[in-house]
Amino acid sequence: MANKESLGNTIKVALLLCIVCSVFVSAAAVLLRPLQQANKDLDRKTNILAAAGLLKPGVSIDEQFASITAKAVDLDTGKFTDAVDVVVYDQRKASKDATLSDELSDDIDIAKISRRIKYGMVYLVEGEQGIEKVILPIKGSGLWSTLYGFLALDADLNTVAGIGFYEHAETPGLGGEVDNPLWKAKWVGKQVYSDDTGVALGVIKGQVDIGRPASIHQIDGLSGASLTSKGVHNLIQFWLGENGYESFLANLKNGEA
Repeated sequence: MANKESLGNTIKVALLLCIVCSVFVSAAAVLLRPLQQANKDLDRKTNILAAAGLLKPGVSIDEQFASITAKAVDLDTGKFTDAVDVVVYDQRKASKDATLSDELSDDIDIAKISRRIKYGMVYLVEGEQGIEKVILPIKGSGLWSTLYGFLALDADLNTVAGIGFYEHAETPGLGGEVDNPLWKAKWVGKQVYSDDTGVALGVIKGQVDIGRPASIHQIDGLSGASLTSKGVHNLIQFWLGENGYESFLANLKNGEA
């Protein structure tokens, strides 16, 4: 009579168990993929609405997002493009693809992102009078992590309507204060561009002196988080500058996008 507890039988049972488990895991991954994608899209829409100050509790996210149009922009020309399909285009993945992004030199890469996408997404809030807000994806290095977020501009394409970071790993209570509603509220109404210096919006050390003309462009630094504050300052300077969305915003303002 064969020994059912032999090494060979043990290995067979283990292999069979591994195969069965692999089949179940693979099937679950395939079946759950549409749900995962739907949740990812819902989260993206929620963060865009929140950054623009448009998120309303108790109202369907898809319903609220109906007034927002997603478009792709060629960052070199500053104009809308059909080079990528906005329905499936993943700007985050594109930043790691050599065919969809360009390597940045150290003197340009102030946001510490290594590569810049060729095509950037923009989200237009449109009403009866035309474009009411524009929401731009932003990212850059803080102290411990890359911060991912959105910056919203009002119809004049110069006044900040809101900001939000939906992913980062900064220190809670310090750099993590980028999530603090009181700090985010300080951005609303600030001006991005100055006729003299281009991108003037930024985070300073300490508190803003509201008696100075430059205060219209300045945000209080985060207490005890100078490197995170500097990171946010740099990513704003980059994405609203000549290597980011500056030419697009100028073209859109002039009706040439």
